[in-house]
Amino acid sequence: MRVEKGWRKYFFLRPRGIFGKLMCHNGRWEMDRVVGRADGGFSVPVKGLTALPGSGRQRSTTRSCLWRFISRHCAPKNNPRFVAPLILNTPEGFFRATLHRQLNRRHGGVIVFFALFLAISLLTRIALLVKAAHDVTWTLSLLATFCWGLVYDLGAVAFVSLPLIALLTLLPAGWFHRRWQQWLAYAGFFIVIYLLLFGTVSEWTFWDEFGVRFNFIAVDYLVYTTEVIGNIRESYNLPLIFGGVLAGAVVCQWALIRTGITARWLAAPEEKFGRRLKAGAMWLVLAAGFGSVLGSEWLPNFKNNFNRELAKNGLWSLFGAFWNNALEYDKFYSTLPSDEAFRVVRREIARDRSVTMGDNPRDILRVVRNPGSEQRPNVIQITVESLSADFLSIFNRASHLTPNLEEIAAQSLVFDNFYATGTRTDRGMEALTLAVPPTPGRSIVKRPRNENMFTLGSVFRAKGYDTAFIYGGFGYFDNMNYFFGHNGYRVIDRNSVAKEDITFANVWGACDEDLFRWTMREADASAATGRPFHYFVMTTSNHRPYTFPEGRIDLPSKVSGRPGAVKYTDYAIGQFLRDAAKKPWFKNTVFVIVADHCASSAGKTELPVQNYHIPLIIFSPGGQIAPGHIKTLTSQVDYPPTLLGLLNWTYPSRFFGRDVRQIDPREARALVGTYQKLGLLKGDDFLVLKPVRQQTQYRYNRGNYVMTEQPLNPAFQAEAVSYYQVASDLYQQQLYRELTPEEVARALAPTAKP
Repeated sequence: MRVEKGWRKYFFLRPRGIFGKLMCHNGRWEMDRVVGRADGGFSVPVKGLTALPGSGRQRSTTRSCLWRFISRHCAPKNNPRFVAPLILNTPEGFFRATLHRQLNRRHGGVIVFFALFLAISLLTRIALLVKAAHDVTWTLSLLATFCWGLVYDLGAVAFVSLPLIALLTLLPAGWFHRRWQQWLAYAGFFIVIYLLLFGTVSEWTFWDEFGVRFNFIAVDYLVYTTEVIGNIRESYNLPLIFGGVLAGAVVCQWALIRTGITARWLAAPEEKFGRRLKAGAMWLVLAAGFGSVLGSEWLPNFKNNFNRELAKNGLWSLFGAFWNNALEYDKFYSTLPSDEAFRVVRREIARDRSVTMGDNPRDILRVVRNPGSEQRPNVIQITVESLSADFLSIFNRASHLTPNLEEIAAQSLVFDNFYATGTRTDRGMEALTLAVPPTPGRSIVKRPRNENMFTLGSVFRAKGYDTAFIYGGFGYFDNMNYFFGHNGYRVIDRNSVAKEDITFANVWGACDEDLFRWTMREADASAATGRPFHYFVMTTSNHRPYTFPEGRIDLPSKVSGRPGAVKYTDYAIGQFLRDAAKKPWFKNTVFVIVADHCASSAGKTELPVQNYHIPLIIFSPGGQIAPGHIKTLTSQVDYPPTLLGLLNWTYPSRFFGRDVRQIDPREARALVGTYQKLGLLKGDDFLVLKPVRQQTQYRYNRGNYVMTEQPLNPAFQAEAVSYYQVASDLYQQQLYRELTPEEVARALAPTAKP
């Protein structure tokens, strides 16, 4: 067969990066537009190539001859065996030609890195979509999820690529032309692939625990590496995970090599420093510019928050949470004139019949007076890790995990509508001790200048109580020891006890039985002195890896997961109360059982209120507080004043919380939030404050948890803004401080000025 005029094919050679077009003209094969050759092209004699590509053996023979000829003319003389020609069909030839031209330059490695990052980010998003299949809304909004996901993936890779861009700009011109340098580049790509895949696995486990992409919780975990690494080691089969990631990285590396794009990039011709500098500057400006302009606030709200979470990039969200871990309220949220905000808060906190004091309009100091004689029982507050209300049969009849708590609740005062302020242990501590709304960013427990504040412990100490914080883990975690130690509490944690006092422990702390044994010992010592005591006891067993001593309950340790941990904590509390009943101080002690937060905070709405519902049970074996139920909507910040009201105490207060027994139930409210979103629930109205000065109001259906967006109510908005703005102001100005004995005496004097 004769060669027909005009027949052409596009081709490229790996890894030298030669691209061109072959065509027949006047009986000669001609190749033009050759990238990587100074002469721009050459001619190939027709001899030996007289047959057109056909099928079968004829096509194979023709191509073999053609490739041998091109290899002799184009391949690097010292490395001809790496030449692997590939025919590109005409329709997509132009696009591929453009791509190959960019790959055939020094900064073509950035394109390879972008491709790897975007591909694995897409696979991560698909994997999480499969995992959340029952939670997401399967509508066209998923298309928006993936489109926005691509935007944030580009933003993340833009920032991450900056060091690579600088490196490729500065490496010498002849770099990557030696064999060992090429192998070094391949090793670098392998490490990148491994880390990206490991990130995918990490995001999978994080989503499994929290139902969200990386956020402020992940930032905290990076700070406390000992606990986190220990938790991972005790919770997961690490050899299997590392081996699986390694196998996946090998497969991805093999697939990457098979595409030939790395070989093409490594075969790029030398570039002078000036050209590299110009290209590098362009890449740096584009990458840094796009990454800097893109903001988390660009991501719109979705009707289903799971769809919105999937649109995020985990690495981008992690950096965003780190950057915004201490948000200043007045810079990011809606505000009111300070005097107006304080006026609203002073009005709201006085609804429990307390009386504001002094002439300072920017203080919330007031006097709470309760009729009757004051009771001075001991108070042991057991704060249970991650105890959602749904775990208790008194709230969820389908649950059978807490038989001891069910028995205790029948003899106790139970709060039916009690809500946590946050989703972390330090948030629960903040509310249960300080009675303040959740601050945006980090909690006050972990912020600087959190010493000598007005706490529940300071009120107890003013009445002569011994106060202590007793924790089964290491109290440096979440800054617990510093906060409690610098606010008047004695601190007993895992470091404070002898090794023989620990019979079982995991990375988070000693088992709850050990913790309660330490508590019993402290109570015996305080009772022997005749001094009443108030203990803040913090458990740890209901936390991954969910391990506990075997043989205590009918569920196995670890493999039973959270249900087993909840049931073990219930057992330990029941055993503690049975042992305490043998003590002489038992009848003169009030036992408070409360959660720090729910087990899960993820939901379809931006602030799923139902996932803040926790138990509050006050058990008084001596009859100081009558059993029953309080159905009024109650926040964690209302716990301190309500407890003190139940004891008939009169005291000066700076608490934002109120004695819920003394207010009109229609005025009851709950304050809930995450590290960025701040909510106020009142009746069926729910308002969310968000950066940057955004707010959305909803109608909340308590039956099916549906949120329906409503027009903003200015008065309701002003109330929400006032709570959070005033809390921030008092902290920033260091006015939320403990009262001295002299100040307490003046406040309680009969002639004190209201």
